[in-house]
Amino acid sequence: MTRTARDLLETITGELAPDPRSNPLVPLIARGGADRAVLAALALEQRRVIPADRRAFLHLAERADPEPAAYFTALAEGEALAAGHLETFAAACGVDGARADAYVPLPGCQSYPAYVAWLALNANPPDAVLALTVNFSAWGGYCATIAKALRTHYGFGDDACAFFDFFAEPSPDLDRAATEAVRTAMDEGRLDERRAHEYARLLQSYEAMFWRALARPA
Repeated sequence: MTRTARDLLETITGELAPDPRSNPLVPLIARGGADRAVLAALALEQRRVIPADRRAFLHLAERADPEPAAYFTALAEGEALAAGHLETFAAACGVDGARADAYVPLPGCQSYPAYVAWLALNANPPDAVLALTVNFSAWGGYCATIAKALRTHYGFGDDACAFFDFFAEPSPDLDRAATEAVRTAMDEGRLDERRAHEYARLLQSYEAMFWRALARPA
């Protein structure tokens, strides 16, 4: 039986599903045990991640054929929307201009966007589509957990939670774009499954590093 693009995406997503022990922070937030200073640090780190990822996605779109380009363009547009929601979350965490200017980012948190930038410069775009789609499955789950916890344990309103709601919400259009990009690359022999798997594994590792760094800041 011929494997479809959807089969491939689901298989690699399952294989690389994160070990629950790899992320100590989200369970802590889920039960209301994280300090508000940690939430503020999360906002401040994301203020650097979001614009960096947006530029990386736009660069991938420029390098890609039409199907992957549509996927990366949609990702970049999503990052732009998320940036506005992030500022509302940051403000709810007590982040003002002076605090943002004084903040020193954690290397463990910024390793993720650094690797996304590496992919933008070096990866075959269809391979990057597969890797990013796998990673977004984990990220979306974390965001859903955080959004619920912020309302339940921290008293945040809908506006302050909108950043996490945005990423937690399923996106059928984005899923279709990813599947189409992978399918076309498979049909044309332009997908390197081994390399895409490597990229996805590294993204998942850097994702885990992000959360561990926030849980244990230097």
